[in-house]
Amino acid sequence: METGVIIVGAGPVGLMLAGELHLGGVKVTVFDKTTAPSGESRALGFNRRAAESLDQRGLLPRLGQFRWGPMGHFGGVRFDLGMLDEDHSGVLGLSQARTEDMLGGWLADLGVPVRRGCEVTGVREEPDGVLVSFTGPEGPGQAHARYVVGCDGPQSTVRTAAGIPARQWQATRGMYTAEITGVQLRPRPIGERLPGGHMVVCTPLGEGRYRIVVHDKTLPPQQDPDQLTFPQIADAWQRLTGESIHHAEAQWMWACGNAAGLAQEYRHGRVLLAGDAAHAMPPLAAWGLSAGLQDAANLGWKLAAVLAGWAPAHLLDTYHGERHPIGEQLIRNAQAASLLYLGDADMDPLRGVLGELMEHKEAAGHLAGIVSGLGIGYAMGPGEHPLLGRRMPPGRQLARPDGSLTRVADLLHPARGVLIATESADGAGKAARLAEEWVDRVDIVTGTWTDHPDHSDGPGDAALEAVLIRPDGYVAWTCPGSDSDLTDVLGDWFGAPRAAAPPAPGATHRTGA
Repeated sequence: METGVIIVGAGPVGLMLAGELHLGGVKVTVFDKTTAPSGESRALGFNRRAAESLDQRGLLPRLGQFRWGPMGHFGGVRFDLGMLDEDHSGVLGLSQARTEDMLGGWLADLGVPVRRGCEVTGVREEPDGVLVSFTGPEGPGQAHARYVVGCDGPQSTVRTAAGIPARQWQATRGMYTAEITGVQLRPRPIGERLPGGHMVVCTPLGEGRYRIVVHDKTLPPQQDPDQLTFPQIADAWQRLTGESIHHAEAQWMWACGNAAGLAQEYRHGRVLLAGDAAHAMPPLAAWGLSAGLQDAANLGWKLAAVLAGWAPAHLLDTYHGERHPIGEQLIRNAQAASLLYLGDADMDPLRGVLGELMEHKEAAGHLAGIVSGLGIGYAMGPGEHPLLGRRMPPGRQLARPDGSLTRVADLLHPARGVLIATESADGAGKAARLAEEWVDRVDIVTGTWTDHPDHSDGPGDAALEAVLIRPDGYVAWTCPGSDSDLTDVLGDWFGAPRAAAPPAPGATHRTGA
């Protein structure tokens, strides 16, 4: 078996990455040791930037009905998202099973194979690719690919087989999680702190179903989740709350600790890591899932460019360069939030001071950017425009020459670069002419910005005659506001110009209707 990329792990990150690679023209196969999706809820939603990443591929409508969270908090210290210029609210109460089901349906529509019941046992890099050993329904086998990406969780087989070291933070406390029915409980959606550094969480999921979490300092930090029983969870809940839930029915339960891990390299030759295989952390507000989906959006187009043959030599290295610092920040922020969240009364003075800071827009905006992912920025060269290196607000709207309206998110559905040039602007016209030499990799779109109330006074409303947006939605160049030459920036991210080459299949030049 020969393929461009083998992805190990059919969780949300692996499925998202497979779709991204397919959009880039890559033949990709997903391996997973389970015979079917688990159906477990696990992460209940994802943050704003992860939602935007899905929106950029037209995937949000596939999720059906879901709700946005109107308030934010960092470690249980609330701040009002309504005071901010942009909407930082995330998707709440959406089970990971629904996200996986949606992404799995997307891959099925694209024709991307997911080989279930195939457990990867070894990874060996060769001069022209990677040899993957596995055990499947028909016994042992091998498959060859140009690259392999491990999306196989905190205990990643791919990471271990590739010899990629990881820094580990050992668990110091444990927690129990369960989804239950058959009881009526008082909601405690962001947690109820109890004396002695304990906490209980109760999130209503609708139709008489609740997600409960027990943070009890006496729980073992490294309990085997397969050995957990519901009476243990019910006993712990009653010990902390005085409420008996022993008569409830557990739909799903899990034991875990607050261990964390960070891979030293996200790329080791032809082996790459994403999601929990790259950065593992305790479950906290779906931060890990959110970061993993963004890993996939960052890596997919770059790896596809390498396999297509037009990527600059450094492009794949920028995956580690951009996402590894985010992984470091993710673990630091999660540990800080956990101290605030689970600390006893000794932390109350700090909570009070932080609460006062959160009344100030700038401070609230900084923490909201951490939680939502909207604060992420990458180095894109010198310049003063507030969008340079940041994500392009996907709701920004453009009036096209034919009178139709389109959002930035819609322009990114094909996972290609986009140069937006506004009409009747000299700088924009020059940019569009220069970008013609990259039209096989970058779509050129003309139009006029319209007012967009969801982003009034936000960074996306600064003067913008032309903007170059990477396939993952981040701004690589602006006019005005960027001090780099556009041809240099296009070369840095999209390779050498191909003025004489005909457009590749799927390339478009969208200057008209």
